[in-house]
Amino acid sequence: MKPMIKKYFYILLFIFSFSSFCATAQDLKGSSDFGKNQEQPNLEGLSIYPNPTNSGKIFISSKSLAEKKIEIFDVLGKRVLETITSNKEVNVSILKPGVYIIKVKEGDASVTRKLIIN
Repeated sequence: MKPMIKKYFYILLFIFSFSSFCATAQDLKGSSDFGKNQEQPNLEGLSIYPNPTNSGKIFISSKSLAEKKIEIFDVLGKRVLETITSNKEVNVSILKPGVYIIKVKEGDASVTRKLIIN
């Protein structure tokens, strides 16, 4: 009976040490910002419409009237469109139907959203 208890003790000890190691690794992964501020400024009142779109253009507006840098990426992360706009309209007619990631940057603020082209 004693070897059986010893075996269970080692199994529990292994499980406990493995689970605490995983928790520590996850904590370290999230805290490795190397002095960078993790909170980025947010674009107030950002609106991207229509989404999904099939008209060949989208409109991007925010509370600020500053010009915006627009980058659109495909699902593989390849940049397929980059433009700077001071008005609301962005021509997306060159994009094939699918799901894209749109990144809108205005000054120091940057926001990433999903964009669907029908």
